[in-house]
Amino acid sequence: MRKAERHALIRQIISTETVRTQEELLKHLEDRGVLATQATISRDIRDLKIVKVQDKDGAIRFELFNEYEPEPEDPEEENRLIRMIQEVVTKVDRVQFITIINTMPDNAQLLSAVMDEVKLPEKVTTLAGFDTVITICRTDEDAEKLAAYFRSHMLN
Repeated sequence: MRKAERHALIRQIISTETVRTQEELLKHLEDRGVLATQATISRDIRDLKIVKVQDKDGAIRFELFNEYEPEPEDPEEENRLIRMIQEVVTKVDRVQFITIINTMPDNAQLLSAVMDEVKLPEKVTTLAGFDTVITICRTDEDAEKLAAYFRSHMLN
């Protein structure tokens, strides 16, 4: 079987079956009469941009990258973030595309972890220290939106 045909079959398998490991993918291919090595499958996964994602039950499965859409956000996670903002955030600043969030001592890492659980479209990533969370955004405007979000939920 040629590479293009194998890629088409792998796309079909990933789209229609729950595949959690490369071994499972190899088994699905064998069931369809295609023999391939683990190294070949590994290259195919990279070429097809197949990623591992967590499903709603927390289990990992393969997904075509262009088809992946995260599960809808849990409003309880955002409520938890808002409570944390109210309880631990002391100051919010912005420098170009970076939002700097100061917290009470020893709370930055926990706030950063909660921020990572909530879908904040402006946020690319967070870095946390002892009492400061640095949030990198794509644009200056995104950083300002994120800063405004935090300021709107602060109690001071």
